[in-house]
Amino acid sequence: MRLPNNFYKPLAIGAPTPFRERPVRPERMIHFFPPHIEKIRARVPDMIAQADVLCGNLEDAIPVADKAAARAGFIEVARNNTFGSTALWVRVNCLNSPWILDDLDQIVREAGNAVDAVMIPKVEGPWDIHFVDQYLALLEARYHVTRPILIHALLETAEGVKNVEQIAQASPRMHGMSLGPADLAASRGMKTTRVGGGHPFYGVLSDPGADEAPRAFAQQDLWHYTVARMVDACAASGIGAFYGPFGDLKDEAGCEAQFRNAFIMGCSGAWSLAPNQIDIARRVFSPDVKEVRFAMRILEAMPDGNGVAMIDGKMQDDATWKQAKVVVDLARLVAQRDPALAEAYGL
Repeated sequence: MRLPNNFYKPLAIGAPTPFRERPVRPERMIHFFPPHIEKIRARVPDMIAQADVLCGNLEDAIPVADKAAARAGFIEVARNNTFGSTALWVRVNCLNSPWILDDLDQIVREAGNAVDAVMIPKVEGPWDIHFVDQYLALLEARYHVTRPILIHALLETAEGVKNVEQIAQASPRMHGMSLGPADLAASRGMKTTRVGGGHPFYGVLSDPGADEAPRAFAQQDLWHYTVARMVDACAASGIGAFYGPFGDLKDEAGCEAQFRNAFIMGCSGAWSLAPNQIDIARRVFSPDVKEVRFAMRILEAMPDGNGVAMIDGKMQDDATWKQAKVVVDLARLVAQRDPALAEAYGL
């Protein structure tokens, strides 16, 4: 890790100065699209209107024969659309692949000023971030990019989870992290073929009763430990934590439950793989109207966060004031993008 006095210095002569704080914007859903498919590219203007973050996918699910076409398609999308308040990201191929250098070089050269973040798959440690950090700085300088491109790391291996704190602190470019449950399950040797979500065999059994009645079984969350570690590492470093994909597109109830767990635990958003998941993420990662209005009452009763207040028979103090501020700050952020929610929140 660089010394503190050098941490925010550009890594290449002519590269833009790194951000000192991560840009703040709604990021309730990161919506993926395959840019090698022309009819999908034609739908991008509609996606921009719907999603907080739009991410072109060059890695998993893109056939080897279509890698170059996906890269070219993403560049076309970046150059031919206006994104406004919607962020544009790209998930490049992994760092040990034969496509990564061309991915970064061509995208920065052709569309560097349009791209907000690059998503790096299978990050194992801070050394991966350091490589991308340096390479991006050299490309930004060469191609006259005027603002730094951020890095979003995918937590997809056991080694990456082990090094999650060091990854979060590795560079001022760090935007955040997403959980990649499918690759992580394989890396850990987990016995599941599901992409995200729970498993019907993973749970706890109630104690046997004296009457020998059937014992209740409660399914548990496979990803609770990992999400908690990721959230702590990201929160401590001032970056965002995100739940990744939920692969069963038809199981909307299961998707909503998994997203809601992640939201309550501190995640900023989740991936959406289909239009119905955009709606789920928007609903889940926007704070509840009643919660927001109650939180606003706490802030109004304790403007400076000091002292104690009683609201509806519930005691409020500096700790609950901080909780309320988290809810209201998020509501204000969401209100910037969603006029209907802004009205419902009273903002």
